Amino acid sequence: MIPQLTGLGLTSYEAKAYLALLRRDSSTASQVARLAGVPRQRVYDVLASLVGKGLAVARPGSVVKYAATAPDIALERLLADHRQRFAEVERTTASMIEELTPAYQAGQEHTDPLEYIEVLRDKHAINERFEELQRGVKREILVFTKPPYATPAQENVEGLEVARTHVARSVYEFSAFDDPAFAEGVRRFIEAGEDGRFVAELPLKLVIIDETIVMFGMEDPVAGSAELTIMVVEHPSLASILKIAFNAVWEQGLTFEQAYEELVVRRRQTA
Repeated sequence: MIPQLTGLGLTSYEAKAYLALLRRDSSTASQVARLAGVPRQRVYDVLASLVGKGLAVARPGSVVKYAATAPDIALERLLADHRQRFAEVERTTASMIEELTPAYQAGQEHTDPLEYIEVLRDKHAINERFEELQRGVKREILVFTKPPYATPAQENVEGLEVARTHVARSVYEFSAFDDPAFAEGVRRFIEAGEDGRFVAELPLKLVIIDETIVMFGMEDPVAGSAELTIMVVEHPSLASILKIAFNAVWEQGLTFEQAYEELVVRRRQTA
């Protein structure tokens, strides 16, 4: 019975004490504590609460005794309290519906013509969004990788997994070989399955995913790369035209081996 009584609003101690009281015509607090398994230091508060709720009565005397209210009366009182609270909830809910419905209807009529465009400026938010986009790749990812790098190749664990399981093509600038750690990271990407190319300079940072989503960076014309705005646009037509531009640059690039020979080996020979 304890779960049912607590469902009607009693605490577990109150439910245990009420059930103990039912077993006798009247009981002292000590007897209730023993029969119900309620701690002695709590039993007086519990019994006072039952009296206050009309589920028990106190019988004065040299030792105060307590008696249970008949179940039909006691439980009907609990049920009445529930009905009252539920009626209040119903009234509050109806009022909220009345107040919120106009805002909802107005919102349904409002559409943002540029809702497919996302603007990011915070570096942390940019990194998180890029990782999210990488995790969502279904078939293909194309990348113009241009410094400064938000996530260097040697730290891009998510991208490395994408390179193993999807079509992945990237174009890097020759400056990638200036940092041995970054160059080693690029080499691991290529070993994982990425098709990489190298050119002298790229026009912008660019990511094209599944010919649908485009992520690209726009440098501040005054502050330069120190202030970078990243745009994420879900627009197949834009992705399609940018893929044509990507392919044009990619086809002109050198492979890792060709670029390494051209830049690193010849520099050493010249030195």
